[in-house]
Amino acid sequence: MVSSMWIALVTAVGLMLVLEGIMPFINPRGFKQTLSAVTQANDRVLRIAGLASMIVGIVLLYVARLFL
Repeated sequence: MVSSMWIALVTAVGLMLVLEGIMPFINPRGFKQTLSAVTQANDRVLRIAGLASMIVGIVLLYVARLFL
């Protein structure tokens, strides 16, 4: 029997792939422009954006576990 942890992990990865695929599917040109801008960005800016993304994700997970 597959544990619920593995089911949750596979579900999360699947959802992540669906969400990440939306922009290149809907607007490929805009996606290319965004990737080009990201490659030109300063390392510090990218680290701050990554940190902010992780913090928002952690807060969302906490709120979801607490209230849902």
